[in-house]
Amino acid sequence: MQATPPVLTARAVLLDMDGTIVNSDAVVERCWRAWALRQGLDPVEVLKVVHGRQGHATMAILLPDRPAEQNHADNRELLAQETADVEGVVPVGGAPAFMAAVAGLPHALVTSADAALATARMNAAGLPMPAVRVTAESVGASKPDPEGFLKGAAELGYAPADCVAFEDSEAGIAAARAAGMRVVGVGPRAAAFAPDLHVTDLDGLRLTAHADGTLELRAA
Repeated sequence: MQATPPVLTARAVLLDMDGTIVNSDAVVERCWRAWALRQGLDPVEVLKVVHGRQGHATMAILLPDRPAEQNHADNRELLAQETADVEGVVPVGGAPAFMAAVAGLPHALVTSADAALATARMNAAGLPMPAVRVTAESVGASKPDPEGFLKGAAELGYAPADCVAFEDSEAGIAAARAAGMRVVGVGPRAAAFAPDLHVTDLDGLRLTAHADGTLELRAA
C-alpha cells in the first residue's frame, strides 16, 4: 500500500534562493571550479560542500588552517565574479508560478548570497524579490546556523514553528531544522537529507491559502 504524501500547514514560508527557486548551478560550478584549481583542490570534492553556505564558511571547511582574513578576501572576489556572471541562471521549474502564488502571502527570502548577488540572480531568473529578505550582510553566522531563518521569521512576525522553509542543501536543511522549522526539500540534493516534504521542483508542489491564514503545502 502506497504511503500518503505528507501535507504541511504553515502561516509563512521562508525561501532559500540558489537551488530552491533559482538554478544557478552553472555559474556556481564555473567560479568554484576555478577557485578549487587555484588552491590545488579537487573541484569535484569542493562542489560537494559549497551549496547552502556563505563562501568564506565553505573555504574554512576546505582549508581549515588558512587565516579567516584570506577566506573573506577570496569570498569577496568570488562574490564579485558570481554577481557579474549570470549566464545560465534560470528559474527552478515552477518558480515563476510559485512566486506569483506567494506574492500576497507572508514570505521571505533567506539566502547565503549577499544583497548584490541575490538581486542579480533573481533579476536574471525573472523572479520578483520578496519585500522581506535576509542576505549574507544580515547575519553573523552562515547556514547551517539557524540565525538567518530565525531573523526571517521574526521580520515576518511569525513563530518558527509556524513557518516552513524551502531548501535544497544539507546546510540549509540543517539551519531550518535548528530554527525549529519544517522543511520542503527542493531538487535532487535535498532528497538525501530527509525533508518533511520533497519535490523535484516547484512544479511538483501545490500551495493552498485558506481564509484563516493557514497555508497548506502538498506534493502535486
